[in-house]
Amino acid sequence: MSGFHEVSLPLAWALGARGGPTRRTSVVTLGSGAERRATPWAQGRRRYDLGGAVMSPDQLAALISFFEARQGRLWGFRFRDALDWKSCPPSATPGPLDQLLGQGDGVRTVFPLRKAYGAGEHVIWRSIVKPVAGSVVVAVDGQVVSETGYSVDPATGVVTLTNPPPANCPVTAGFVFDTPVRFDADALEVTMDSPSAGRVVSAPLIEIQP
Repeated sequence: MSGFHEVSLPLAWALGARGGPTRRTSVVTLGSGAERRATPWAQGRRRYDLGGAVMSPDQLAALISFFEARQGRLWGFRFRDALDWKSCPPSATPGPLDQLLGQGDGVRTVFPLRKAYGAGEHVIWRSIVKPVAGSVVVAVDGQVVSETGYSVDPATGVVTLTNPPPANCPVTAGFVFDTPVRFDADALEVTMDSPSAGRVVSAPLIEIQP
């Protein structure tokens, strides 16, 4: 992923953000009243806003420094979505059977991380490209793979197994991940409400698609 800094927005700011996934859907209403719906997007795109959070002058200064270092919309960075940051439910601990990465064929060793939303024929797969280093656990055919049996690129989310899994053996994984985002404005709006406290009026973020 080009134009990206492998740094994380401080968690204190991320916890105060509002937002979530967005979709793009075109809806055409026919003369009969029936609808035809379509989307050009295979995956949703997350949007967030840090606006509204009350901060101390030092915290605001740190946020301004972070914004300047990213040069506004120019550079991407890691963001922790407080409701969607694990391969499992938020209250659970990631395990090696959480998400299906693919099936072995006796040759393939590379398996990108992904996360399922929904189930069955309606499942949507999201590419996970910013796993947290050291958080990924892998299993082949239900058996946990030792740490020496695979490697993970934390900058791309690609898992490489030392040995190719046998044909039809499922490769699964559990992990913690960040969402790659950038600022969606070249202006950071902040205000000082008192000498000891201020707030961010608007600091929109948008997910960077892989």
